Amino acid sequence: MANDTTGITRIIKAAGYSWKGFRAAWRNEAAFRQEGTVAILAVIIACWLDVDAITRVLLIGSVLLVMIVEILNSAIEAVVDRIGPEHHELSGRAKDMGSAAVLLSIFIALITWGTLLWSHFR
Repeated sequence: MANDTTGITRIIKAAGYSWKGFRAAWRNEAAFRQEGTVAILAVIIACWLDVDAITRVLLIGSVLLVMIVEILNSAIEAVVDRIGPEHHELSGRAKDMGSAAVLLSIFIALITWGTLLWSHFR
């Protein structure tokens, strides 16, 4: 089905779909709520710290990366669950890979924060 919406109307509709996605993730995914709470605190801390702009962007960006990957993982899980509740090796593999991606993004954030804060405060 082709979408003939263009221009500002398309941008407004896309923003609405994105907002629905955020709301769905917040309502239905405990991990997203937990990581979201940590992300809000991390952004506040990054803005409060006396660091240069590049460091602040890297601190905030690493936390936002975790949120992006968590949303993608939740989307994968929702599609797999929509297909059916019975166990299937490929479904389990897809969910496990999504979870692994979240874990890697958390490691990236921790390494980024640790490295930048260590170099700033030593």
